[in-house]
Amino acid sequence: MTDGPGSTPDVPPGWAAAQPPPYGAAPGSWASPGDQGRPDDGQAAPPPPPPPPGSWQGHPYSGQQPGAPDGQQGRQGYPGGPGAQPGYQGYQGYGPYGQVPQAPRPGIIPLRPLALGDILDGTIKLIRSNPRATLGLSAIVAAITSVPLAIGQAVRLGSLGEVMNDPAALSSGDATPLDGIGPQLVGTLATLVMTFVATTVLTGILTRVLGRAVFGGRITVGEAWALVRSRVPALLGLVLVQGLLMLAPLIVAVLLFVTLTVAGAFDASGGVGLAVVLALVFLLLYIPYVLFFQSRFALSAPAVVLERRGVTDAMRRSWRLVKGDTWRVLGILLLTQLLAALISGVLSVPFSIGGSLLGLLGHSPAASLLAALALTLGNVVSAMITYPFQAGVNGLLYADRRMRAEAFDLVLQTAAARNATQGWVHASVDDLWHPSYAAGTDPAAPGPYYGPRP
Repeated sequence: MTDGPGSTPDVPPGWAAAQPPPYGAAPGSWASPGDQGRPDDGQAAPPPPPPPPGSWQGHPYSGQQPGAPDGQQGRQGYPGGPGAQPGYQGYQGYGPYGQVPQAPRPGIIPLRPLALGDILDGTIKLIRSNPRATLGLSAIVAAITSVPLAIGQAVRLGSLGEVMNDPAALSSGDATPLDGIGPQLVGTLATLVMTFVATTVLTGILTRVLGRAVFGGRITVGEAWALVRSRVPALLGLVLVQGLLMLAPLIVAVLLFVTLTVAGAFDASGGVGLAVVLALVFLLLYIPYVLFFQSRFALSAPAVVLERRGVTDAMRRSWRLVKGDTWRVLGILLLTQLLAALISGVLSVPFSIGGSLLGLLGHSPAASLLAALALTLGNVVSAMITYPFQAGVNGLLYADRRMRAEAFDLVLQTAAARNATQGWVHASVDDLWHPSYAAGTDPAAPGPYYGPRP
């Protein structure tokens, strides 16, 4: 922004103020403070025209520091600085009316701190740009994990259908409302175990796909699996530790309730009321506990996959990244879960209704098989959308927090400049997610040193 024609533009502290070029000078040259007119007639130089919108001159990210010696223009690691490839300018410059600079966007997100709309839009672009690795793989995982549950539900619905069609069997004792509940419980337990393992592996693969998609690159399922395979034990351990951490207060509360019940604390008059009060107090304390730790450890899985950290180290890493922005991260996570639940409900309700009707009204093994197929299909359709959606939001939240806390967008911009120059995305961009490439790290640490954000 300037104060008027011919005034000196604002520059960052410590930078030399740029003077307009002398009249008739070559474009791109800069005059010294004493050169204000033509040397032959002494006439004052006309004021320089304002730069066009999107120009780069004079912007601190452009690498065109006025008055800086050759080879020292821009700051190290910034797009346009030493080591940057020619032809790439990084941030767009401010126009004459102070337009906001536009960050480069080589992939699914702009390489700058992200807003909520950027995260949701980037997640949708991740799914659209990699349908096989997101929708296809999620559908396969959902189909495999839903089969035991669907079979158990079909058997249960078939038993209920027989009871409804023959009430006399219920009165005679030949059938009970609990018939078929055993297969349903077994199927539910098998599905939970399979889902625990499969979704953990799926989250790792989707996170690796996202890490490449940020740069505009694509990766096959086989390539992603080759990169994630060694991280599966750490991912499983992470989910197990976090699950125990979330369930620990609940286990303690159940043990305490059983102990008090055995001791007869709830047998006297008013014992039921005391139990209800204690349950409400526990619930009011347990919900904030779960939400707090869920938000603080939400970025652990991306740290395991992209930074190759261990279980406890990834949890500490997530804690540090989320610290200072807990409410925002929690709000985005809750909104994501709400959207995922709505999408899952809308997509699975028709199949659930159809499968339930087939199971209740059918009287043959074929009807039970069709019911199981309908329920499985409903789970697959909903999970193939919600799995990559949730994994994408978590991964982009991780990228956003690193850009805000570590100026990691400067690293991404420099890599995007190199990719734009060479015309393709090299697999080595996966290594940039390692913390040694974060801006502000020790110059002696592995990887380039980018310095703090100005």
